[in-house]
Amino acid sequence: MIKEKPTITWETFTEGLWRENPVFVMLLGMCPVLAVTNSAINALAMGLATTFVLLASGTLISLLRHNIPKQVRIATYIVIIATFVTIVDYTIQAISLDLYNALGAFIQLIVVNCMILGRAEAYASRNRPLKAVVNGLGMGIGFTFALLCLGVVREILGAGTLFGLDLFGPRFEPWVVMLLPPGGFLVLGAWLLLFEWIRQRKERAELETAAETR
Repeated sequence: MIKEKPTITWETFTEGLWRENPVFVMLLGMCPVLAVTNSAINALAMGLATTFVLLASGTLISLLRHNIPKQVRIATYIVIIATFVTIVDYTIQAISLDLYNALGAFIQLIVVNCMILGRAEAYASRNRPLKAVVNGLGMGIGFTFALLCLGVVREILGAGTLFGLDLFGPRFEPWVVMLLPPGGFLVLGAWLLLFEWIRQRKERAELETAAETR
């Protein structure tokens, strides 16, 4: 049996925001990242939906971690995740059909999002519920932040709007490519370059500081 670590630290929450960001560091969940981020509202909705599933499934898996046979643990995790995805699917459909149609099949595909299954296997099944919730919340916020980074840029450049509000007036010429799949790859690549540059700069600063203290 894997020994649990009950201590909750600031790192428990923030690792999903930066050091292990699901998109910009671990490159997980790329399908919704590229497919639904042609507008900020779609990106926010998908991020919140994924965060809910991540939190709810992680909590339940953590509560049942001692009762799930290891031989069927993956199948059990998928059933639990699929249950909460179904709840999200019907909730979004009831709230807004336009949003539901815009997100399309990617709501149901949350079931196979490797970020959620990975957190269930590597974290929720090995820690107590409160720690699983704190870590899952950080991961969910990190994922939502990444989706918004793409969605905001693509909507502003591709439509001249932000959350549906016109920003530049009728003279603005939209970059239509930003609303198409190539635009998703271009913006994702730009963000990855930026975050990698920040990471390397931080590492160099730490090395210089360590050298000066010797």
